[in-house]
Amino acid sequence: MIICGIDEAGRGPLAGPVYAAAVILGDNFPLKFLDDSKKLSAGCRTEAQQLIYRQAYAWGIGWASHTEIDSINILQASLLAMKRAFEDMLKNAALKNIVLGDNITVIADGKFAPDISFPCTPMIKADAQVPQVMAASILAKTERDNYMEQMAKLYPQYGYEKHKGYPTKAHREAVIKYGPSPIQRLSFKVQ
Repeated sequence: MIICGIDEAGRGPLAGPVYAAAVILGDNFPLKFLDDSKKLSAGCRTEAQQLIYRQAYAWGIGWASHTEIDSINILQASLLAMKRAFEDMLKNAALKNIVLGDNITVIADGKFAPDISFPCTPMIKADAQVPQVMAASILAKTERDNYMEQMAKLYPQYGYEKHKGYPTKAHREAVIKYGPSPIQRLSFKVQ
């Protein structure tokens, strides 16, 4: 049985997209590099990210924009990002001529499962228990952080390189001072 793990990053921020990743690890993947992305330093996450990209059997990335979050709510946007990540993983596997039959078990971190073409089991705290979900957690977090660092260059007054859009005091104060940024989630309360 092949296990695919899915996780998201960025449900709590006031700005930017929510990202998700789907990962199938190979039998020989060095699990010692994996953990819940929130427990790893930025440097360890980046090192693990590169290892996952090089050695995972298959992986995919998906996201839902800040406008989609405002339109359909953060839960639905997170599930949409997960679905997109899974579809991207299937596409990437096909490009590498990897045949994924019906023997895939999909585990998604959290209470809810995305609407995908394979059976998917939601599992609370899967990102701390299932290596494939840990890997997905790392990819989702590093990809989202990279995106927010790019946004920091476009909108330096908001400090996205520091807080990645999370509701820190500095972020809230920047929104009050400068108004919402072009990537602000307008359905989220700043104060």
